[in-house]
Amino acid sequence: MTLRIVVKVGGRVQSAEGLPRHLAGVWDASNGCVCVVHGGGDEISVLQRQLGLEPTFVNGRRITSEEDLEILRMVLSGSANKRLVASLVAAGIRAVGISGEDAGMIGAAPMDGGPLGRAGKPTRIDPELIETLIAAGYMPVVSPVATDVTSDSGAPINVNGDDAAAAIASALNAELWLIADVPGVMDAQGDVITSLDPAQTEELVADSVVNGGMRAKLEAGFAALTAGAAGVRIADLRSLSDPARGTTLFLLPGMP
Repeated sequence: MTLRIVVKVGGRVQSAEGLPRHLAGVWDASNGCVCVVHGGGDEISVLQRQLGLEPTFVNGRRITSEEDLEILRMVLSGSANKRLVASLVAAGIRAVGISGEDAGMIGAAPMDGGPLGRAGKPTRIDPELIETLIAAGYMPVVSPVATDVTSDSGAPINVNGDDAAAAIASALNAELWLIADVPGVMDAQGDVITSLDPAQTEELVADSVVNGGMRAKLEAGFAALTAGAAGVRIADLRSLSDPARGTTLFLLPGMP
């Protein structure tokens, strides 16, 4: 069986001219066993400011109010998703845009008692919709907006795109490729670290070498490995056609 691949593309990478071509190459090489999860943080922040709201973050994760949720839905499940789908279709890929809310695919609960507001962590993944689309020859393109499992009305909740991609990769036992606008995790001298384990990562965080969005990526990546993902790599757009690029994450012997 061909290895499945979950590719998470950040908001800045989504606007890169070469993204559709690179994803088409991965699509062909994997016999169509690819799912794309996207972000859109910069676009969300722009719209928030246009509406008189100021975006705020904690450790690379967005604080989300009830008012922010509809903005997230508009951007992530609307304009960002459909724009990416259109570019992939133009590149010859049978891409289909969906969100974590569709078919209850991603269920999430508020994080850490709620200091991030309406931002959550995935607690349940139903991969059937993704598997059905892949089996039928389509590429699922997923917005990470999820369903709040603590809500009786099926209310939406914001899930960080890296966390959503990690949960999907774990459910599919797939490779997780976190594609960023940097070539990988950098050390204090600005050089790419080719491989990282959790202990090394803790040192980088403690020394403030890694913070913000990259810290969130590393947390998501190790969570994916622990939960059953086949592998995790953090890299840039060029890594989609060059598997030697970027930073590979691994667990220490004896870790669950």
